[in-house]
Amino acid sequence: MSANVPVCGLDVSLAVIGGKWKPLILYHLRSEPRRFGEIKRAVAGISEKVLIQQLRELVDMGVLTRHDHQQVPPKVYYAMSDFGQTLVLALLPLCEWGTEHRQRVEQILSGVRSRDGSQAE
Repeated sequence: MSANVPVCGLDVSLAVIGGKWKPLILYHLRSEPRRFGEIKRAVAGISEKVLIQQLRELVDMGVLTRHDHQQVPPKVYYAMSDFGQTLVLALLPLCEWGTEHRQRVEQILSGVRSRDGSQAE
């Protein structure tokens, strides 16, 4: 094995889900297909442009499938592929960890913001 190839597959995983929004999109699509507007409402704070881009990337990676019903008004559903379901199973423990440690992390971030003079979000 080459010295430049990491032993851990995090680089591969992050190439697929990297960024702020993709894990949240996947979380909200984990159990059922959803239309674009439903995803936008579920992922608070994401812009329409970024959501379109992120969905397109996830479809291109084979994590999501896009079902266009070819009608007016447009009716498009996004759903997890079988490949995407394996990724969601890997993300669920991270979700549980965040839920379990939410209060502690919020306290830490609050302290960092106050030291930096930043406004609390």
